[in-house]
Amino acid sequence: MIKKLFFLMAALSFIPALSQDQEMKKQKMNFYFNPSLHVGFNLTKEKEVPNNTQYIQPEVPHQLTYGITAVAGYHFLPNFALGSGIRYSFIEDNYHLLYWMIQPKFIFTPGDHPFYIDVNYGKQINSSVVSDSEFWGLRLGMQVSYSKRLSQEGGIVFENHRLGNSNPFLIGLSYGVTIFSNKNYTGYGED
Repeated sequence: MIKKLFFLMAALSFIPALSQDQEMKKQKMNFYFNPSLHVGFNLTKEKEVPNNTQYIQPEVPHQLTYGITAVAGYHFLPNFALGSGIRYSFIEDNYHLLYWMIQPKFIFTPGDHPFYIDVNYGKQINSSVVSDSEFWGLRLGMQVSYSKRLSQEGGIVFENHRLGNSNPFLIGLSYGVTIFSNKNYTGYGED
């Protein structure tokens, strides 16, 4: 009987140590919407093909690209969120590409100033000079809380595109905002 009582008291003494206060829990954004702008620079040097024919030869993609992305998703684990959305990219004249994309987001130190890594995959959904293009990308950045339900973010983007016979590799910058449903995600939400 004494052993059972001792075990019960020991178990009850560990309950406060094992439980987490609301302030100690890692917060989640819950539902979020993330519009962002990006600009990139093509690092791939395409081979120069001599133009010894009368037919028009395709040109290599320009060096500067830009676009806009809109992703909606859900932050369901403290360090992981999953989103999907649409992205428009301008590569060069007549290369107006519209992608359906999926974006897993890995979040480190959630809260007021989290560091994040986005893995992006997009598949072309419109008709353009090229068809069936796709891209893989990685975005490293940081969010800075702005209000109860809004953070602004900036990051560095690395992308590899498949555009017909061309595979440009782009490095660039991204800036956007994140609107989320959990008002207690940042310090602004605490009353």
